[in-house]
Amino acid sequence: FMLRQLALAAVVLALTIPTKAAELSLHGHYVEARNCDVWTGPCFANADFNLIGKNAVMAWRVDQGQYNNVDLQGLSVAAVIVAHNTLGLDQTRPAQAVLIVDQRANAAQREALVRLAKQQGGKLLANVVSVQSAKVDLHACECKKDACYELTAGAARIKTRCLDADHDKVCGNETAFHPPLAQGVTANPAGVVEHVYRGTGLGQTWSDFERRGAYVGTFEVR
Repeated sequence: FMLRQLALAAVVLALTIPTKAAELSLHGHYVEARNCDVWTGPCFANADFNLIGKNAVMAWRVDQGQYNNVDLQGLSVAAVIVAHNTLGLDQTRPAQAVLIVDQRANAAQREALVRLAKQQGGKLLANVVSVQSAKVDLHACECKKDACYELTAGAARIKTRCLDADHDKVCGNETAFHPPLAQGVTANPAGVVEHVYRGTGLGQTWSDFERRGAYVGTFEVR
């Protein structure tokens, strides 16, 4: 009887003490923009396949947490992507990417932010051609549907807005056709006011405006 009570007490103790994995959880905000509509009708999306949608900017801001035992609270990282096929489709060749790391990060934090972005971006960030340091600022702006964000990351910039059914519907059959590029995010489609990259390293620059091509939301890593 005594052994049974001790075993039960051990189980209760294990359930009430947070695990190390839970203590090391990391979460924050996420935004992306592409030069194609992600909230669109299938007929429009099919017409765009492999013509547009090959460029994107993604960004993560860590609100709280550690990654590989490195505290990243308040730091951000962005990824700029050039793909050979429309993002979301199978790629015939690996995409190329530039990572822009928060200039406030120390060496350990810089490495952790790079690893975090690569984990979140998966295959799209398997071929990073350059890691740059710059001021990275990702913040929410006040709006009705919490879809308004602004990102400034060196030569990359995103500004988003809420989607409006009356203003943004074209075919009346719009859905979140292309899912978010990052893994493990909870995000909703948003409109793009501005999506710009004027930097080096990828052999391309772009300026894209007023498109239904963004996602905004949150991410979590355990």
